[in-house]
Amino acid sequence: MITFADRPTAASIRSVTGTAGAWQRVVCELSQSSLAHSPEWFTVIRNAYGHDPLYLSAEDQDGRPGLLPAFVVRRPLFGTVVTSMPFLDTGGPCSSSAALANLLVTRLITEARRLQARVVELRCTERLPLDVQPIQSKVNMTLPLPADAGRLWSQLDKSVRNQIRKAERSGLSIESGGAQNLRAFYDTFVVRMRDLGSPVHGSGFLSAVLESFGDRARIVLVRKGSTPVGGLIALAFKDRLVVPWATCLQDYFALCPNMLLYWETLRAACVEGFRRFDFGRSTRDSGTYRFKSQWGAQEEPLFWYCIPLGARHQSRASSGAGAEVLLSKMWQRMPLSLTRRLGPPIRKYLTL
Repeated sequence: MITFADRPTAASIRSVTGTAGAWQRVVCELSQSSLAHSPEWFTVIRNAYGHDPLYLSAEDQDGRPGLLPAFVVRRPLFGTVVTSMPFLDTGGPCSSSAALANLLVTRLITEARRLQARVVELRCTERLPLDVQPIQSKVNMTLPLPADAGRLWSQLDKSVRNQIRKAERSGLSIESGGAQNLRAFYDTFVVRMRDLGSPVHGSGFLSAVLESFGDRARIVLVRKGSTPVGGLIALAFKDRLVVPWATCLQDYFALCPNMLLYWETLRAACVEGFRRFDFGRSTRDSGTYRFKSQWGAQEEPLFWYCIPLGARHQSRASSGAGAEVLLSKMWQRMPLSLTRRLGPPIRKYLTL
């Protein structure tokens, strides 16, 4: 049973068939909006992976707007899930009115039931008045940026600055660009994701991201000589520069490529006037969490809800954790060429 603490006010609510115009204006207007609410995802995820968008727009009796983007992911064998937002750290309702946000979630659940979905997933930056407890072990790691990159350098811990200098002495270099860097990035991304035991996104999906976000997207590569050894994809959203995907080859870890990669990206973000750098999500106290913390990044809470819509539904934690660990270990042992070919058709159904 899903209940809300506050009764929603009267409002008009409708399904959205496109995100040009009004959707973009509301995203810009609302301070609660995040990268996941950007209109570009409507076409990126639909066209690259074939998932149907389920975008809701609302306005209450006082004229206050609200948005809730989601996708219908029809998984073979495992049933349909409605997710806001798949492949991203955040999502959920976006509104300056709590009552309107509640109404949007209620409507999304109603639509999900109509589609016979097994579960609704919401990835929120604020707690919702649901009777389902959220997962709170994951957090976004963000760093406030000064206007002067020199000031940021002086704020860094001595050990961080030493690792950046080590990378420079090791002959590593940085190259920032757009879609022309995708192939080099993807070649390292495929290797790293296999080593982590996770299916990789398709290059077509990443290409669609770059095309849709245009000059708001960049790929930063780190090279040893002419050899790409890692890189990241960064997307601009309001005053933030967000990194959804990053990679480095394990064979080069001793040269500290990640340190130079992130420093040069941070330095450029300061110069370009961004006020916050978003490293993306991490599980609290994990290795990636500690990596981001050393830069001075701060936690921003995430509230991930998994709302079951059927009596037979079991939580992912209780029914799938052991299988996921086993499959991850098997994936790590597979030939790289096979994971490159099989990864994208599997990854499109993994909403995390």
